[in-house]
Amino acid sequence: MNPTGPHSNGDKPDAGEVIRVTDLHKYYDLGETRVHALRGVSLEIRVGEFVAIMGASGSGKSTFMNILGCLDKPSSGTYLLEGVDVSRHDKSALARIRNQKIGFVFQGFNLLARTTAQENAELPTLYTRISKEEREKRAADSLAMVGLAERAHHFPSQMSGGQQQRVAIARALVNRPSILLADEPTGNLDSRTSVEIIAILQKLNESGLTIVLVTHEPDIAQFARRVLVFRDGKIRKDDPVINRPFALDVLKTLPTLED
Repeated sequence: MNPTGPHSNGDKPDAGEVIRVTDLHKYYDLGETRVHALRGVSLEIRVGEFVAIMGASGSGKSTFMNILGCLDKPSSGTYLLEGVDVSRHDKSALARIRNQKIGFVFQGFNLLARTTAQENAELPTLYTRISKEEREKRAADSLAMVGLAERAHHFPSQMSGGQQQRVAIARALVNRPSILLADEPTGNLDSRTSVEIIAILQKLNESGLTIVLVTHEPDIAQFARRVLVFRDGKIRKDDPVINRPFALDVLKTLPTLED
C-alpha cells in the first residue's frame, strides 16, 4: 500500500487533484487527556474520483471528514482544496469555502420540516449573491437531477426517507460544488432504498463530480471506485475497487418494497 494513496506524485502540484492532505495531525484535549485523533495522514483525491472511507468508531475517519469539509482544522499539516491551502483559514473563510465548494449529505437528512423540497434545496443559495430567479432554477434543476421534479412542492412529511435523502442531495448540489461529502447517507434507509441513493451518487460521479463517502457498510463501500480504511488515526488500507457493482444493475435483483 502506498500511504499517500495510489495517485501520489510527491510534492509536485497536480491540476487534476481536488484534495491533497499532507501529514495531517489532529489533537483534542479532553480534560487532562490529550487524544491524538489523526496521526500523519497524507493522501490525494483526484477530480472525478468516488472514494469510500471506512473505519471503526474512534478510527479517525469522522475527524478526517470534518477537516475535509472545513468544519474543523488540523493541529498540523496541510490541506489543499483545489490547490488552495485551507488549513490555516479563519472561520469566515472556511464558511465561504463550505458554501461554495463543498456539498454535504448527512445520515439524518436535516431538512426543514415546514419547508418544501424546492425551498429546502434553495437554502444554500441564500448565502450567495445569485438572483432569486437563478436560485429557483438551480434548485429545480437539482431536484430534477435526483428524480424529484414532480415533488418540488411537497413537504418532508409527505415524502419517504429515500425521497427526503434525494432532497438532501439536491440541496448539496445546488451551489455546484467541487466535491460532495456524504456521511453515512444510507444509514437510515432500507436495503433497496440505500442502493437507489447509491445509484444517484454513481450517476453524479459518472458526470464528473468528486464524491467522498463515509460508510460502516462494506457492501455500500464497494460501489465506490476506491476504499480507504482508517484505524488508530492512520490510513491502513487504500485500495481501488476491482469489478465494482453498478447500483442500477443491483436494483434489478432486489425485491420492491411491495414484495
